[in-house]
Amino acid sequence: MPALILSLLMLGVLLILSSRRRLIKLGIPAGRLISLDTSRFIHVTEPLYDSNLGLTGRPDYLVQRGRSRIPVEVKSGRAPQRPHRSHVLQLAAYCRLVETTTGERPAYGILKYADSAYKLQYTHALQKDLLQILETIRKAQDSSPGRSHNSPSRCRACGYLSSCDQSLA
Repeated sequence: MPALILSLLMLGVLLILSSRRRLIKLGIPAGRLISLDTSRFIHVTEPLYDSNLGLTGRPDYLVQRGRSRIPVEVKSGRAPQRPHRSHVLQLAAYCRLVETTTGERPAYGILKYADSAYKLQYTHALQKDLLQILETIRKAQDSSPGRSHNSPSRCRACGYLSSCDQSLA
C-alpha cells in the first residue's frame, strides 16, 4: 500500500512538472490560468468592457499572478523581428480592459507567436498611444468619407444619391 501511495504521489509531481514545462514553452507565465478564449470550450465568459472608452475585447488567455492579471494574446504565425504595431496596440487594449475591470493595472502583457513570445511592458506611453489611436478611430467613424470622384454621371447612378451631401448631380 505505501508503494502505491508513493507511486501516485510521484506521478502527480511528474504531471505538474510536465504541465509547467508546457506553459513555459507557450510563453505563459507562472500563475493560475483564469480565463480562456477558445472555440473548443463550450462555456465562454463575457468579454471585458470599458464603458468610458466603449471598448470591448477578450484576450486569448488571462493569467493571474498574485493580485495581477496578465493578458496573453496568441498569434498563429511566426514571430516578426519585433511585434507588429497592431498586435502591440491590441495587447495594450487588453491591458487597459484588465485595468478597468479589475482595478489593477497589469505591468505587462504577453504576445505569443508560434515560435516565440514577447513580454511587452504596459507603460503610460503605450497607454497614451492606445488612447490616441482610439480617438482617431472615433473621429473617422463620426465623419462621412469624402467623394472619390468629380463625375456628375457617377453621382446620378449612385444608390446613395438621395442622402448624399456631396452629390454633383
